[in-house]
Amino acid sequence: MTAIDPQTITDADREARRARLFTRINKADAWFQVLGLAWITPILKAAAGDNPRAQMKEIWRLLCVPLIAIVAFLVMWGTLAPTVQTSLGAVPGPQQVWTEAVNLHQDAQAKAEKREKHEARVEARNQRFIDRGQPEKVKDIPFTGAPSYYQQIWTSIQTVFFGFLIATVIAVPLGIMAGLSPTANSAINPLIQIFKPVSPLAWLPIVTMVVSAVAATEGGLFPKSFLVSAITVTLCSLWPTLINTALGVASIDKDLVAVSKVLKMNTYTKITKLVLPSALPLIFTGLRLSLGVGWMVLIAAEMLAQNPGLGKFVWDEFQNGSSSSLAKIMVAVLTIGIIGFLLDRVMYAIQSLFTFTSNR
Repeated sequence: MTAIDPQTITDADREARRARLFTRINKADAWFQVLGLAWITPILKAAAGDNPRAQMKEIWRLLCVPLIAIVAFLVMWGTLAPTVQTSLGAVPGPQQVWTEAVNLHQDAQAKAEKREKHEARVEARNQRFIDRGQPEKVKDIPFTGAPSYYQQIWTSIQTVFFGFLIATVIAVPLGIMAGLSPTANSAINPLIQIFKPVSPLAWLPIVTMVVSAVAATEGGLFPKSFLVSAITVTLCSLWPTLINTALGVASIDKDLVAVSKVLKMNTYTKITKLVLPSALPLIFTGLRLSLGVGWMVLIAAEMLAQNPGLGKFVWDEFQNGSSSSLAKIMVAVLTIGIIGFLLDRVMYAIQSLFTFTSNR
């Protein structure tokens, strides 16, 4: 009978645990990539003992270099900003911008407390009338205070997603038609070339007049300013999705098209089982581009339509002209950039769930 060395069993178990650990790290890396946290993977691998020198190079490239670039930018900003004088004083540096960000946060908290107190008073008032048997005097009295900074951010996010969804509903079917039919492509392509370069500032007066004519009275499901901003976003953001959808559908493998003919698939089955799965990577690329364009367009649209979002916040601070206005505008600029990055990450995460290609 052959004896088994216990040390061999221990080494095998250790290697098996190590393999399972690296398998988990590699699976997690896909989500770190989606979230923009790719630098976590080499840290985990280095901690697990996987070629520390090579992992340190990756940590340097993915984490240290971006941090150094951000610090260098902040130092350059803080050094040069005081040298630029405007009608409202010197351009604010990072410290002043951070101070205003804290002030906006505190102001939002104060406004939230006022809203809660108002709603509590209204509820107590209505309850008194109900207890007295006077339900006809019950009223829903809305809070009339100015929206907080966070409420303006939420309004902008709602507006851009509303316009983006409308653009998607329009662009994807048209893109599928253009990709499947050369005749439809010939009809749609001139319209794309004409309207794609049009600025949102040109669309805005037309949209404003149309919305005002269709929605003659206030008090509908959506405010007029919201509809004007959202429709302007739609008109400017649908083109990347339309173009990429048409390109993705037209690029389907010809062998797959031949198989669909052999199987005598009807149009619906062909689109759902063949066209969409094959074209999804490019469709999602178009969706990500459209969402980015929509977010950029939204700020200009909100400025002119006076929709109470980030664009109106920037415009109001510009008109206000106080000593803190420039710093508040800089806070809004950074907020717009960070939210734009997060929106792209959200779309990238959704794309990762539905597609399996590395071309993103």
